[in-house]
Amino acid sequence: MKKKGLKGLMLIMSVVLAIGVLAGCGGNSGSSSTENSTNDTKKEEISGSITLAGSTALQPLAEQIGKTFAEKNPKATVNVQGGGSGTGLNLALQGTADIGNSDVTAESKLDAAKAKELVDHKVCAIGFAVVVNPSVKVDNLTKEQIQKIFTGEITNWKDVGGDDMKINVINRTKSSGTRATFKDTVMGGKDEKEGLGTTQDSNGNVENAIKTTQGSISYLALSYLTDAVKSNVKALKIEGVEATSENIIAKKYPFWSYEHMYTKGEAKGVAKAFIDYVLSDENTDTVKKLGYIPMSELK
Repeated sequence: MKKKGLKGLMLIMSVVLAIGVLAGCGGNSGSSSTENSTNDTKKEEISGSITLAGSTALQPLAEQIGKTFAEKNPKATVNVQGGGSGTGLNLALQGTADIGNSDVTAESKLDAAKAKELVDHKVCAIGFAVVVNPSVKVDNLTKEQIQKIFTGEITNWKDVGGDDMKINVINRTKSSGTRATFKDTVMGGKDEKEGLGTTQDSNGNVENAIKTTQGSISYLALSYLTDAVKSNVKALKIEGVEATSENIIAKKYPFWSYEHMYTKGEAKGVAKAFIDYVLSDENTDTVKKLGYIPMSELK
């Protein structure tokens, strides 16, 4: 009887143990389902509004990807503004903008202590072209010639192989990252002559000024040089090299910079989701199509 009782007890314990194992498996499945459900919910619940401000060179990409990001995340809103790189950095620092778009590093525009408050996210690179009014019969300039034009030493197109025509310089505002890049890469660090010509605050205003001013010269982002814009302005070669993404990647063309999206502290919430989306492989073709260079192509 004792043996039978022991066998019975062991049988009962085996059944209980088996039920426990099955219950445990069932519990894990539920947890996984809950996790998946939670992850799906997180993906669906990217919600809120962010504002990007700054570089007008980066603005076309930010606007285009902002639209597709909002389509994928209907509860999210992306507002994109210009104003220049310096403005974008300062607005991000103040917390007025969630993301500050810039053609240059924060360290080059802000004092060291303030720059440390911002976190840099390189999202792509962009080239720029020196452009002139179609009336200018010059197709190429050396760096030295460009420097002399923007410092006021050369004032007539005949001095660089063109017609006898006054050179009208159109510059960018001091807050412009494009202007800072121009100074660093083309001007050899030289400052443009103060008060020379006129000043414009965006790519669009530069285009309009070049289009309507005979003998004018300035510079534009390649992302802005669409076929329609090219009918109004003429891009020049620098040192005999054309302004193209291919020449930038090959390190043959000097006038380019990285594009940055700065956040105050580490990116969080919608801002982080948006920056991650900009850098995703899904947008590589869009980056190229709009005239920018994906980070993956820069060695």
